[in-house]
Amino acid sequence: MASPRPPRIALGPDEPPAWARAAVIAGGGHVVPIDQADALIWTDSSNPRLLEAALDDAPQIRWVQLPHAGVEHFAHLLTDERVWTCGKGAFAEPVAELALGLMLAGLRSIAGYARATSWGAERGRNLLGARVSILGGGGIGTHLVRLLQPFDCHITVVRRQVQDMAGVDEVLEADRYFDALPDADVVVLALPLVPETDGIMSRNEFESMRPHAWVVNVARGRHIVTDDLVWALTEGTIGGAALDVTDPEPLPDDHPLWSMPNCIITPHVGNTDEMGVPLLGARITRNVAAWSHGDLLEGLVDPELGF
Repeated sequence: MASPRPPRIALGPDEPPAWARAAVIAGGGHVVPIDQADALIWTDSSNPRLLEAALDDAPQIRWVQLPHAGVEHFAHLLTDERVWTCGKGAFAEPVAELALGLMLAGLRSIAGYARATSWGAERGRNLLGARVSILGGGGIGTHLVRLLQPFDCHITVVRRQVQDMAGVDEVLEADRYFDALPDADVVVLALPLVPETDGIMSRNEFESMRPHAWVVNVARGRHIVTDDLVWALTEGTIGGAALDVTDPEPLPDDHPLWSMPNCIITPHVGNTDEMGVPLLGARITRNVAAWSHGDLLEGLVDPELGF
């Protein structure tokens, strides 16, 4: 019996990186022009109009692989007419690692000490035994829970579907996220950006938190109302914020968050190219092989949910 024909995969936009071509070939796919392909690997998240135009010219494309975990820029293109996958879950481990580092840097005042120019007073709190609330129970949240096990934290996870999670003390449904804030020493944002989570942390939420609590955002900048965060940090309503993502992004050089001693900012480096390219390449290779055999793809996007 003849073996199935290797899947015909297009790469986009023009002049895609060599690693993407290698990933497709490693999965058993043939790289072809888009008008001859039945699937498209898209490696650029900066200009969704390019993808829209490409798909308009290639209505036969049945599967589209997007590069990053967040797909909000492509939301208007997501329909049930095609299978959509993205990078969600592929980059969870490095992002969770950064979240842990930011938690420690905030609670132990490492960032404050690093800015000091003279010997100062002692300050800081333990992550050991702390109460940690994680908004988001996907890959990042799951890996962060695993990384937190040696710290013996009390962990609460807020997620869309309530289910038991190893190492988690309490799981709350999404509409109860506010209940996870008042007792937390750290609140970690690791959830997708959809209309329901846009601005989920605003003045009301900050006012409910402990005055020593830190908020750590490794998801999307628009989860936080930036002006309200500036207010909360200025007034001492919360202990601090550690942000790998901001709104706006990049954060302007003259923005007040840069000069606040209780704010740590990293330039969206939870997943750098050095970390992410091998992980995305491996995801593409596995998905091309799965597509060829009719198996379930990784990182499936639900067009109705938007992630």
